[in-house]
This record gives sequence, C-alpha cells and structure tokens, in this order.
Amino acid sequence: MAAPLKCRGNRSNGITLGLLNPLGLMLFVTLGAAPLIKSPVLAKGQFSSSTTGVEVYASVTDASGKPVRGLSQSDFEVTEDGVPQRVSAFVAGDFPLRVAVALDSSFSMAGEQLRAAKTAARTFLSALRPADESIVLAIGSEVTTIAGASDSRAAQSRAVDALDAWGRTKLNDAIIESIGATDGARGRRAVVILSDGDERDSSASAADVVDRARRSNVMIYPVAIGRARPPLFAELSTATGGRSFFARDLRTLDSTMRTIAEELGQQYLLGYSPTRALVAGSDEWRSITVRVKRPGLSLRARDGYYVK
Repeated sequence: MAAPLKCRGNRSNGITLGLLNPLGLMLFVTLGAAPLIKSPVLAKGQFSSSTTGVEVYASVTDASGKPVRGLSQSDFEVTEDGVPQRVSAFVAGDFPLRVAVALDSSFSMAGEQLRAAKTAARTFLSALRPADESIVLAIGSEVTTIAGASDSRAAQSRAVDALDAWGRTKLNDAIIESIGATDGARGRRAVVILSDGDERDSSASAADVVDRARRSNVMIYPVAIGRARPPLFAELSTATGGRSFFARDLRTLDSTMRTIAEELGQQYLLGYSPTRALVAGSDEWRSITVRVKRPGLSLRARDGYYVK
C-alpha cells in the first residue's frame, strides 16, 4: 500500500528502518529492511540484533515540551500495521548525529526576518555537541552548501553571518537537497529548516518532498518564520518523527532552536523484528505506531517505512 501524502497534522507515531553494524552502532539502510547480521552487545548506548530488524528513534516530552529522561523499555509499545510487536532492543541517551541546517535567504526573508534567522542558526550550531556533524545550506534561487561538515562551528557561523538576501525560494528543492546532505552518515540524521515557507519555482512538488523524506531515515524540524505554518511543514515533521514550530514572534526563535538541540540530545532507540516477514524488493509501505504508556507525556517518531 502506498504511503499517504496528504497533510495529516501533528500525529506522533513512526519508525526508522535500519540495522546494527558489528560495532553495535546504528547503520541506516535507506528505503529498506536490514539484512541478517549478528553482533555482540557492547558498551552503554549500543545494542545488537541477530535477526532482520526495524529500529525507531523516539522523542518523548512532558507537558512543558521538555525532553523526558529515565524511561525504560517497558514504558513503550510498538505496533506495525496494527499488530503489536515485541521490542527486543532498547537504548536511552544520545547518539551520533549529522544535521543539515537549511536557512532561507531569499528576497522574501530580507530585513528583520533574515537577521533573526541568522542569529537563530548560530544559536543552534553553538548548542550542538562537539561530536555532532553539521552542514549549513542557503536557500535562494539556487540551493547552496555554504559550510560543510569538515568546517568548524566558528567557520559555519561566519558563513551564516555573510549571507545576504537573494533570489526566489526554491523551498521544496532545498528540503530534498538538505536530506541528501545527510546521506551516508552513521547514526541519526536530522534536517532543521528556517524559512517563511514561501515556495517559488521548485522542480519538486510537496508530494515529492514527503516521499523523499519517508524514504530516508531523517528527522525533519521545520521552523516557520513570521507567517502561518505551511501544511508541508506539519506533514514533514509528522512523517519523520521531527517537530514543527511557528515563530510568529521573532524573539522566540533562539529559544526554539535551543529546544530542537535539546531534543536531539535525548532520544530513545527501540528495535524489533516484525512478526510478518519482510519481503525484499516489495516497496511495501508499513505503518508504525509507537506509544509511551506513562500519562501526560507526548511521543514523536516516524510513522512508517518502505520495505526495499
């Protein structure tokens, strides 16, 4: 069954598909299921699987939106296509991260909005852990990587400072390119988007963007600046287990970016072997629901995966 591409609001369910490498660390497999692999359990923050496995990163927050620590495997339930699954692997904590920061610097952002977005991008970069990899892209008539993962945070911040407003907003193309910028990374991957949501002249449609996101193991955190949140932003965050924000007041941008960095620093990784066998090459869509049992908490995770 094909995945739905319509906007469905902020539902908080989902899954990432992957496997564990012989070091017990996460190795993502885009668009597909993990092959059979055996490896021992190693240090804290690592686990292994001896069967074809499906894995999901989950973010859990309290009523104030703060990340919740200290949960155990028994606090979670996972279903696939409505069928309960047995969680066979569980890790709480932080994990390797590569994040692409896509900053809208088109003419529609000129002036106060762009100044506030640049400050917010620098705030986010400074809040990342030293081991995290970050990439910065500028959105205009072209989508440009202005600072790569090998650049220092200081160099990345200087690249952000140097941005001027130019061009029209190829937002859909920029999101797809930002997802691609995280490909090949070990561990978690995320995309943070700072934009007014004014899409112009992209070759990719909104449906193309959602499909690309669903076929990638990436969490998307769109931040809408100064206008109503575009439906695409809500759909992307729901589909990928990220979180969307609406910064009508530019003074809230810095705190929003710190919130995203804090959430990325504390997540849960759950693994299970589907009760229904995975058929390689089927391109079958399987929906996932992850629930946290404790009352008063909210959970966000991917809403499904394609079987490669």
